[in-house]
Amino acid sequence: MATIGFIGMGNMGKALLTGLLKEFPVEELVFTAKTDETRRRVYAETQVTYIQSNAECANSCKYVILAVKPQYYPQVLKQIRYAVTEEHVVISLAPGITIEQLKESLGSDRRIVRAMPNTPALIGEGMTGLSFLAEELTGEEIDMVHKIFGCAGKYADVEERMMSAVVCASGSSPAFVYQFIEALADGAVQFGLPRAQAYTFAAQAVAGAAKMVLETGKHPGELKDQVCSPGGTTIAGVAALENAGFRGAVLKACEACYEKSESMK
Repeated sequence: MATIGFIGMGNMGKALLTGLLKEFPVEELVFTAKTDETRRRVYAETQVTYIQSNAECANSCKYVILAVKPQYYPQVLKQIRYAVTEEHVVISLAPGITIEQLKESLGSDRRIVRAMPNTPALIGEGMTGLSFLAEELTGEEIDMVHKIFGCAGKYADVEERMMSAVVCASGSSPAFVYQFIEALADGAVQFGLPRAQAYTFAAQAVAGAAKMVLETGKHPGELKDQVCSPGGTTIAGVAALENAGFRGAVLKACEACYEKSESMK
């Protein structure tokens, strides 16, 4: 019997599987996917055994990771309802679907973990919010859940009511950052920097700035002030961003993510 099984092998499922292969032998992992083509391709790339059906995949492991899109959950939950027992730990990656809803579909005594990872997990730099009822899991099981997501980057336990906020902060926000990097690069290309170099300069600046926040523990505003010399180029750019409603636009993006996530309940 395997330890961890994946139902679904899209971008996030594949990212987590790839991360787990750094810590777990292939014999402890199994997966299933919607099509034979996907199953064969992922097996060729990872050597992880694949299983034909969702129910059989759940039967073959202790930790079941649901890595399918939210719209497929009703169908998948119906298929695995009688395969999942009180011995399983079911880990859901879907935004908006609550622990209570999952228990309604799988059984009130089923043990559920909600996880909100993000796509930088593909390179081991993900950030995952985790929510579960601690009294339902053993210390060993909690450690295993943490280990699974630690293989893909960083993680933090949060109250379930905060999971839609996690979507704003890290689940969806990489797309906002990519837009920012693209806009920065366009700005540099406008003034003659070759595009390939512009992407490198912009992306590394964002990566470095993020690392400064994480490693120094300083408030982002303080770090921003350190770059802004009086009457200099940076404060001129900051003023332009403020005049253009930069912060307001980001807040509106977060509000849109939050409302969409909450509407999926």
